[in-house]
Amino acid sequence: MSNYALPLIWRKFPERYNLLGNKCTNCGRSYFPSRKICPNCRRKGHLIEEVMPKEGKIISFTKVFSAPEGFEEEVPYFLAIIELINGVRLLAQIVDNEDHKVLIGAKVKMVFRKISEKDEESPIAYGYKFKIVE
Repeated sequence: MSNYALPLIWRKFPERYNLLGNKCTNCGRSYFPSRKICPNCRRKGHLIEEVMPKEGKIISFTKVFSAPEGFEEEVPYFLAIIELINGVRLLAQIVDNEDHKVLIGAKVKMVFRKISEKDEESPIAYGYKFKIVE
């Protein structure tokens, strides 16, 4: 893989590294990932970039025991629907916690972690995951 591959990965997925979404200046709703048209107003051109807040709470969760290809070595792990403090909901992995702390309503914050690595010569893909805060 060329030396240019890693910067390309970072530039190609700003939402993965910065929780970059957008906000409608007409109705005030925020979206993640970014939208081209506001689903609420049905208007184009009123959306501006917005960095999502890094805090939220667990709305729902599941413990994964049978992982998709590439994530078999991580099982078991938790996936949760997180509601950020601005109301945006997203799906993310919950990491660095004891199982009994993963509860609906638990407060979480974003952390930056490894997402995947195809092999020893490929670049490592990083992105957002969430951790429970007490």
